[in-house]
Amino acid sequence: MDQLTGRIGRKTLKFVDHILSLFAFTYRILILIFKRPEPGRVLVRRITLEQIYFTCVESLPIIIPVALLTGCILIIQFSKLSGQYDLGKTTVLLIVRELGPIITAFLVILRSATAVTIEMGYMNTLHEIEAIEMAGMDPMLIICLPRLVGITLAVLCLFIVFDLVSILGGYVLIWTFTYIPIDNFHTQIAKSISGTDISVGIVKAICFGIIITVTSLTHGFKIKKQVTDIPVGTSRSALESVFYCLVSNIIISIIFYM
Repeated sequence: MDQLTGRIGRKTLKFVDHILSLFAFTYRILILIFKRPEPGRVLVRRITLEQIYFTCVESLPIIIPVALLTGCILIIQFSKLSGQYDLGKTTVLLIVRELGPIITAFLVILRSATAVTIEMGYMNTLHEIEAIEMAGMDPMLIICLPRLVGITLAVLCLFIVFDLVSILGGYVLIWTFTYIPIDNFHTQIAKSISGTDISVGIVKAICFGIIITVTSLTHGFKIKKQVTDIPVGTSRSALESVFYCLVSNIIISIIFYM
């Protein structure tokens, strides 16, 4: 019993230490935004734009079909229960507040977060980060800051795209190809959506972007010895990102609903 208690205690302390390290790492990156050092600013801007393009623009062929499918399914299902549920409020609650941010985060984790961890792992094992330091540049500025800003902005943009496509695109498809009576759907959406709904989605998207980036970078930097450690680190990074996003999603929802 004592051994079990001691093991649980050690695991708990290790987990708490890991969480605190993630917060400290996040702070170290965010502080660079306000310092705005002159050396390397052009390079940072270029890498940030490249990250936004890779994470956001190249993800559109994936996010748009998923958003259309999600919007169509939800609108069709809840239009059948229009006597029991307000279709506009239900759509706003599920898509704008809940499904939009979390589905966007999952797609970014699958596509970009794993790529960041793999990239950092290779840079560590091949001593490229040491070469950057020897060249007199700060890896936090050149590597971490552009990815944090780029992925966070990409998640926010993809969230907006997801909401617009799922609601408007789903409505247009159903109105065009079915006989379901949803003529006043856009009016219900306009009456139901509020500033709080939009704020919840934006806050979640920004938090998810930061969580995904910091978790991916942390696991990437931990890979130092062998290339064979990269798949393990990538898997852990993806699972942790999903877990942290789900937990933060619940916390943010509770805060705004209370």
